[in-house]
Amino acid sequence: MAGPVDGWRERARRFVATSVEPIADAIDRDDAMPASLRAAVADAGFLGVGLPPARGGGGGTTQDVAAVLEEFATSSAAVATLISVHLSVVAAPIAEHGTAAQHDRYLRPLAEGRALGAFALTEPGSGSDAGALTTRYAPDGDGFRLDGAKMFITNAGVADTILLFATRDPALGHRGISAFLVPRTAPGYSVARQLEKLGLRGSETTEITLDHVHLGPDARLGPEGAGLGIALGALAGGRVGIAACALGVARGAYEEMVRNARAEPTDWKRRCVAQSFTELAAAGALVASAAAAKDAGAPFVEAGSAAKLFASTVAVRIAQRGFEVGGRPAADAGSRAGRLLRDARVFPIVEGTTEIQELILGRSLVGPPMG
Repeated sequence: MAGPVDGWRERARRFVATSVEPIADAIDRDDAMPASLRAAVADAGFLGVGLPPARGGGGGTTQDVAAVLEEFATSSAAVATLISVHLSVVAAPIAEHGTAAQHDRYLRPLAEGRALGAFALTEPGSGSDAGALTTRYAPDGDGFRLDGAKMFITNAGVADTILLFATRDPALGHRGISAFLVPRTAPGYSVARQLEKLGLRGSETTEITLDHVHLGPDARLGPEGAGLGIALGALAGGRVGIAACALGVARGAYEEMVRNARAEPTDWKRRCVAQSFTELAAAGALVASAAAAKDAGAPFVEAGSAAKLFASTVAVRIAQRGFEVGGRPAADAGSRAGRLLRDARVFPIVEGTTEIQELILGRSLVGPPMG
C-alpha cells in the first residue's frame, strides 16, 4: 500500500504531467506564469500540503512537501519555487509563531489556497548578512509604520500576504528586527520593478518599496525583536524544500541527458550518465534524510544545510553535463537542456548561498570562531 509520501507524490506527478509539463517551456519563454496555473495549483491543494488540517491545510509531512516540490521542479522550477516559498518560509512560520487570530486571518487563507505568500528579507544593501537590513518600523497610532525597500522577493507582486522583516533601529543589530504580516493591498506597498533573470523566468521576482505603510497592532508576528530568529528558523526549514527543488531540476536534467545519450550513445555520454546517476542518488538520500529528521522532531539544521549544499551543487553539475550531452540542439533558444541549466544556477544562491551553508555546517561540526 502506498504511504502518504507516495500519495502526495503521485498526485503531484499526475498534476504536473497534465497541467505543467505541456506549458513549461512557454512559462520560461514568456517570462510569466499564467494566473490560471496558479489558480489550478491552489485548487488542487498544493498550497496546503504539510499544513495542519485544523487551519485549512491538507496535512502531510515535510517528506510530503519535499516529494511534491521535487515532482514540480522536474518539469518547472518556477512553479516549484512559488510553492516552496509559500509553504516553507511564509505559511510554516505563521503556523509556528502566529496567534489564533493571525491563524484565522492569514494562515487559513494561505493553507486553503485562497491566498499566496511571499517572504521579504533581502534588501538592495543586505543579503546573507540579514542582520544588516535597514527597512524601518516605528509605532504609528495603535499600530506600526514601515518604510524601506526589499529586493529579489519571490511572489511579491501577486502574493496576498508578505512576511516582511524590519528594524526599529539599525544600531540595535539583530535585537531590533521584528517580523510583520503585510497585505499586498496596504497603501504605500508597491512593486518598484519586475526583475529580469537568467533562469526561473516564470517565477516572479521583484523589488518592492514601502512608503509609510501603516499596519494594525495585530500585524507583528511573534515578540518584538524576535524577527531575525523567526527568519532564520524559516530559512532553516525552507532549505529542505529548496533542496528538494534542486533535486527535481537535477532529476529533470538527468532524464533529458539519458534521452539524448540513447539517441547517439558514446562512452563519454555513458560516463556522464553514470556520474549523474550516482550524484542524483546521493542528493536524493540527503534530502530524504533531512526531511525525515525534521518530521521526527530531531535536530535537522546540519542535515538541511548539507542537503541544500549538495543538491544545489549537483543540480548545476548534472544540468551542465546534460547541456553538453545534448550537443548543438541544446544551444538553441528554448531548448529544455538550456532551460534546466539556467534554472539550476539559482539554487546555489537562494535561501542561503553555498558559502553560507559551508559556514553553517563548519561552525556546527567544528565549533564557532575563537572569541
